[in-house]
Amino acid sequence: MRHLADFFPASAFPNVLVGLGEPDDAAVVRLDDARAIISTTDFFTPVVDDPWTFGAIAAVNAMSDVYAMGGEVLFALNIAGFPDSVAFDVITQIFAGAAAKLREVGAAIAGGHTVNNPEPFFGLSVTGMIHPDQIMRKGGAQVGDRLFLTKPLGTGIITTAAKATGPGESAEDRAARHAAGQVDLNPLDFDAAVLSMLRFNRAAAQAALVCGVRSATDITGYGLLGHASEMLGGAQGANVGFRMVAADVPMLPGLPAYVASGYLTRGTTRNPEHYGHRVRFAESVTADQRAVLWEVETSGGLLLAVPAAQAARFVNECATRDQQAWQIGEVVAGEGITVV
Repeated sequence: MRHLADFFPASAFPNVLVGLGEPDDAAVVRLDDARAIISTTDFFTPVVDDPWTFGAIAAVNAMSDVYAMGGEVLFALNIAGFPDSVAFDVITQIFAGAAAKLREVGAAIAGGHTVNNPEPFFGLSVTGMIHPDQIMRKGGAQVGDRLFLTKPLGTGIITTAAKATGPGESAEDRAARHAAGQVDLNPLDFDAAVLSMLRFNRAAAQAALVCGVRSATDITGYGLLGHASEMLGGAQGANVGFRMVAADVPMLPGLPAYVASGYLTRGTTRNPEHYGHRVRFAESVTADQRAVLWEVETSGGLLLAVPAAQAARFVNECATRDQQAWQIGEVVAGEGITVV
């Protein structure tokens, strides 16, 4: 939509603090000196079989963009499409799962819109609030900042494994898969992925704001390296790069076996096609590690550039909120992303 920026120049819309000028997680419009509205939308096709859980994951994922900007969620509107073959009670359960997650953070579902569609999809348009001086943007990382990730990677890979090895798989396909050395999905690994997708990024964002973090994004369809590239694309000042340590990046249980089995999405090829010119790998980084770093995530964690002087405090603030955080690298002088 970049060509639309010519229709909405910043000089004519000074209260649009975050808009079409550069890519970010949500739009932000200033109401007054103390309040700004955050607005975002996200939806996707089912990633799990259970309708309530699908609705809940979709809601957490859609709200994540508000938290990635540092805000709090006020309310949301449902966005949905279903074929006529989907039973009414299934749709009701999807909506109920989303509503339950909104209630958990004190927000409301205030309406929505549905259409008939050959393939089911569901998500939300979410409205939040933030102080204009506390906005976390993708850009703004400073040399010396520490890079933290707040959820392990692997939801896209594990949900792909679930689709490949689910109850609809024929005996012949299962035998062929086993003959090719592909593993079955461990239900405990799937449960861990679902729990990760259901976890809000709210606590991580609150800890970041306390520590003065102003550069952040959430990890979804472009994978860790794609979204990290966007942070650098919007960074203020020249000669800012990221150095990441592949071995320090957290992964969900069982992930190496699923990667080795080839349970990957198109993200492992499409994301590097788009962002690969910004990334350099050390020879020690394996092909499987690279795939995980490029792979899509559903309802992934936050990637935060935390000022070095606040890194220890950030870890402590996360711990007090029962929020995990892993330091995976740092901001360095240079350009692009180096993975070692």
